[in-house]
Amino acid sequence: GVEWGELRLRGTSEAWRTRVIVVRLDPSKVDLSLATAFTVNESWTVSDADSGAVLALDAGQFRHQLPWGWVVSQGREVLAPEYAPLAGAVVVDASGAVRIVEPDSVAAERKRGTAREAFQSYPMLLQNGAVPAPLREPGMGVDLTHRDARLALGTTADGRVIVALTRFDALGPSLGRVPFGLTSPEMAAVMGGLGCRQALLLDGGISGQLMVRQAGGTIRRWPGTRSVPLGLVGRSKPQHD
Repeated sequence: GVEWGELRLRGTSEAWRTRVIVVRLDPSKVDLSLATAFTVNESWTVSDADSGAVLALDAGQFRHQLPWGWVVSQGREVLAPEYAPLAGAVVVDASGAVRIVEPDSVAAERKRGTAREAFQSYPMLLQNGAVPAPLREPGMGVDLTHRDARLALGTTADGRVIVALTRFDALGPSLGRVPFGLTSPEMAAVMGGLGCRQALLLDGGISGQLMVRQAGGTIRRWPGTRSVPLGLVGRSKPQHD
C-alpha cells in the first residue's frame, strides 16, 4: 500500500540542488489517523510512531504548541476550523478515503459531521489541477520568493495520496534538513508533476519530517529539527481474500 522513491531537482538560488522524497499510498490499503500529542501537553516526532506504522509525517501548520485550525480525531472535533482564503483541510472519512477540501468548503464539511480524521493547513498548492491565483500573481498575500524545506500532501484523480518532502542535497544527508529549498509555486509544480489534482502545503522548514517503513521492515527516516504538536500516521489495513 505504500511506495516511495527519491527525485533530484536542479533549480536556481538555494534550490540549485534539491532532493524530493516522494511517497504514494493507497488509502484502501493504508489507514491514516492523527497523533494528537498536543491534547496531553506533549510533542511528537516521526520517531514516536509505533511499530505498526508504515508512514508518519507532521500534519498541518503550527502556532506555538498547537496546530493551526481544524482538528478532528477519531470522529471528535478537538479544535474548531480557522477560515482563510487558501486554508484547506485534509479529511479522512469513515471508509478511510482521503480528500483535500478546498477553503470555501471547510465550513460545509464540518457541518456534515462525517470526518473521522481532519486537519487544516495552508496554502493550497493545487485546486482541481490548477495553481491558485495567489501563487501565480504577486501581491495576493503569499510570499512567492521565500525558499524553504517543504512538505506537501496531495491526492490524485484515482484517490491515492502523495506526500513529498524536500531536502537540500548539496551537503549530504547529515545536513539535508537545513531550511533551504523551493518556493511555494515551485512546490505546486512538483505536486502537479507527481500527478496530484489537489495539494496542500504542510509545515516544512525545521518541522518537516517523514518516516517510511519498507516491506521488509526497514525504517527510513528524514527527521526535522524540532518536535511538533500533531502527526499523521499510516497503518496497513487487514487485507481479506
